[in-house]
Amino acid sequence: CANINLMELHRFLLGLCAFLQAYGSVSTESTCKLKAKFNLNSYKDVKKKVTVGGMFSVHQRIVSGTRNTSTLPVSSGCEGFNFRTFRWTQTMLFAIQEINARKDLLPNTDLGYVIYDSCFTISKAVEGTLTYLTGQDVAVPNYRCGSGAPLAALVGAGGSDLSIATARILGLYHFPQVSYFSSCSALQSKFQFPTFLRTIPNDQHQSKAMAKLVLHFGWTWVGTIAADDDYGKYGIKEFKEQVEEAGVCISFSETLPTVASPEDIARVVDTVVDSTAKIIVVFASDVNLNPLIAELVRNNVTNRTWIASEAWVTSALINQPGISSVLGGTLGFGVRRAEIPGLQDYLLRLDPYDNTLTEEFWETAFNCTLDYAKAMRQARLSSANGSLSRGARAVPEGLCNGKEGLLQLHNTYTDVSQLRITYNVYKAVYAVANALHNLEHCVVGQGPFNKNSCADISAFEPWQLMYYLKNVNFTVPHTAEEIYFDQGEVAGYYDIINWQFNDDGELSYVHVGNYTGKDPSTAKMEIWNSSIVWNNGQFEPPRSVCSENCAPGTRKGIRQGEPVCCFDCIPCADGEISNITNARECIQCGEDYWSNEVRDLCIPKIIEFLAFGEPLGITLIVISAFGALITIGVMVVFLLNLGTPLVKANDPLLSFSLLFSLVVTFLCSIVYLGEPAPWSCMTSQVALALGFALCLASLMGTVGSGSGLIGIIRPNRMTDWTFIQIHFSMTVLCAAACTVWLIILPPHPVKNTAAQNVKIILECDVGSIVFICCIFGYDMLLALVAFIFAFMARKLEDHFSEAKCVTFGMLVFFIVWISFIPAYLSTRGKFMVAVQIFAILASSFGLLACIFLPKCYVLLVKPESNTEELMKPRPKPREGSTGTSASLASSGTSLNATTASTVID
Repeated sequence: CANINLMELHRFLLGLCAFLQAYGSVSTESTCKLKAKFNLNSYKDVKKKVTVGGMFSVHQRIVSGTRNTSTLPVSSGCEGFNFRTFRWTQTMLFAIQEINARKDLLPNTDLGYVIYDSCFTISKAVEGTLTYLTGQDVAVPNYRCGSGAPLAALVGAGGSDLSIATARILGLYHFPQVSYFSSCSALQSKFQFPTFLRTIPNDQHQSKAMAKLVLHFGWTWVGTIAADDDYGKYGIKEFKEQVEEAGVCISFSETLPTVASPEDIARVVDTVVDSTAKIIVVFASDVNLNPLIAELVRNNVTNRTWIASEAWVTSALINQPGISSVLGGTLGFGVRRAEIPGLQDYLLRLDPYDNTLTEEFWETAFNCTLDYAKAMRQARLSSANGSLSRGARAVPEGLCNGKEGLLQLHNTYTDVSQLRITYNVYKAVYAVANALHNLEHCVVGQGPFNKNSCADISAFEPWQLMYYLKNVNFTVPHTAEEIYFDQGEVAGYYDIINWQFNDDGELSYVHVGNYTGKDPSTAKMEIWNSSIVWNNGQFEPPRSVCSENCAPGTRKGIRQGEPVCCFDCIPCADGEISNITNARECIQCGEDYWSNEVRDLCIPKIIEFLAFGEPLGITLIVISAFGALITIGVMVVFLLNLGTPLVKANDPLLSFSLLFSLVVTFLCSIVYLGEPAPWSCMTSQVALALGFALCLASLMGTVGSGSGLIGIIRPNRMTDWTFIQIHFSMTVLCAAACTVWLIILPPHPVKNTAAQNVKIILECDVGSIVFICCIFGYDMLLALVAFIFAFMARKLEDHFSEAKCVTFGMLVFFIVWISFIPAYLSTRGKFMVAVQIFAILASSFGLLACIFLPKCYVLLVKPESNTEELMKPRPKPREGSTGTSASLASSGTSLNATTASTVID
């Protein structure tokens, strides 16, 4: 209906009237034929100067039944009497009566009225509109067939669908319409509805207010239910646009049919039950919503919070027994509430015989009938034998006397505590009256029309009244509210209402906030959270989310094929953080930072190095110092026994060189401790390389000279002094290589952030892999040569075999450094340094023990064995006899002693 083109409708109606005119003159007697008979309930008083129209949905629906095509068609009747809308009807009559009694408003003009019942149906609303425009019970489109008082404006027609239908017709004739209940935003279009005005705020305000409410409480997962009409469709559409733009997701979106069926209602109930959304926004009238609420109560659907539109938030039709568990805690928006003095008294003075509508009201309210014959028939039907006593015939049971007390009803009609839509009706009637007042009191020559003319109150055109109605500005009696229209709209104002039930199940509409604003984009909302009682009597707002918020330290992972509000919380990876709730991405920490355990903060990485003061560092220092002291002690022992055969036999110069190199290796391990610095990195690597080079060169010299290997290898040319020269040459060569290394690419401290994520390992970078491989490869070459020399000289017949000691020492050296490689590669951080120091200390202690322990044993424990006799070589055993190790050692030792003596001399 909202999409019908205005001009097409206009052309259709003009064509229809032209067709009716085709048979003769324009008089109704000669040209108008009755095609159908309208069956309309109405209030009429047209014997006044000006007639005001009204349209109210006094009934909820039309009577369903089969259409009889064999007789003159008659429109369907209505059923389902609505006390609430009947009160609105009586309010219009009260307002007209009040205006007619005033001396300051239309003092010379009395208002009449024509009020039709639209039965909450578009067809009935159209019937009433056409009949109202025609001026008689038989509708003649495009003609005013009566000659009575001019028609002022139509107050109505109730729901938005009804007003859209009537406004299209009235707009063709520029006939003013002031609605009290049609809030659909589609009606704001002045192109389609040029003469439509309203005293209820545009639903754009309400949709914005609902969105603000949802966002205020942090609800991101809501369901929506809308009536299958323009009011529901437009209202829920604008609400969804507002909240979805703010990141709220719609769990489900259901529609309520205008003609409810059990299947449709059951489908909506199943959707509500199956959804995890705890917040449900409903844009529907009380008439459309009532079947759904009844089914929800029957199925005991609880633990939901309902957001109500103004159409049902204070409706007594919804407030039925047993709803407290379903609708308790409902929040809704009600239009401005007011007190109207004198209205309740007027409502209570209702004459049951005044009109067919008042008769139906009375019979429905008191469950009786005002028709004596009908009461008699009902009494006979209920009698057992079909006969009645004399008393029963006089006053049959079920007969109303017309004097029943309305005050005792306690129903919606007499309840004036929540006059909201009623107040809109009151304002609409006063808007028309003030516009007529301004029209009547136009000053001749200063009017707004052609040649500054004025309109005649007794014979004005609707478009002339429309001018005054658009520009009306007045203060409502008793409330002091200022009313004016801005493009046919009034400012947005809503009371936020909370449904609170007491222990007896009685409902109270508690005011818990306000929404105000002329423009939805700048409107403000105030909510008093502490005053709200939620579902099941809770005081904390319910949560309605598809997924709980992702805490800091996690990020949102969208679920495929589901709304963006449904997500998984994925922990941030190591080294990444999120410090806000519902983070979309995790943030990478800086190079020197790492994520904490909960991954919501980047903290500085742990700086790790093998410190002097920690237990492991202290242990290594003690071991290193102990090794150095032992080595120095051996040097002292050798110095004290420098002239003894054993010391002289082992070349004191090379022995002291070997001991000095061991002191260097013991002490250089200490330099590996502490925070790496440029000097310590260079010192530790170079000292170790030179220390081992000196050590291994000394061993090679000791084995070559002391064991008599010179004579075996080159007896005529090579002397002990030659071996000493070679020994120092080897050391100098290593020193030269280290010098070049330090000049070109020296070792330097670095921050290793790759080895362990949570730590910055301070370590020494060797500078050049090539240089360190060459230098320590050179040391390994010396070790291999020394081992070969020692292995070849192991069977020389000395009493004290130097070569065997060196052989065992070199075996320990190789075992330690071969074991070092996998151990070093399998460790990280400061323990790599510890493994390296252990390898240095182990190899140094191995060489010290294997080479010098036997000698110290002789020097300190068995000094009687330290004689030249024992140092001389023993004779070789006879052929066939078995030589002992002692004889070999004696022979070798004698040879060593002789050679050593020669070198010393």
